[in-house]
Amino acid sequence: QVQLVESGGRLVQAGGSLRLSCAASVRTFSTYAMAWFRQAPGKKREFLTAISWNGGSTYYADSVKGRFTISRDNAKNTVYLEMNKLKPEDTAIYYCARPKSQWYVATDSADFASWGQGTQVTVSS
Repeated sequence: QVQLVESGGRLVQAGGSLRLSCAASVRTFSTYAMAWFRQAPGKKREFLTAISWNGGSTYYADSVKGRFTISRDNAKNTVYLEMNKLKPEDTAIYYCARPKSQWYVATDSADFASWGQGTQVTVSS
């Protein structure tokens, strides 16, 4: 069973930066793409960014393109989300997720089988 544990969320002022981490407890981490989503109160879960199994390809939602950067370290079974120029509307619970299929880069939440418990990011104005 895959366990994903996010960390790094906290209260930050608008314009600030944060780096989230997601550690995976699975030997096959390096054969799966990974992604980050977020969910704000009263809103649907939103895709943010995905990264291919080897880090060679990345994908971003328009809402975070140019501000957020996804990366991974397969030796550490960890995926990261670097967030810059944070805005109050970035306030949400942030989740990392692993797709159902190996090698496949997914962006639709329905294609993901494993989710972390989430980490809260709050951006004050």
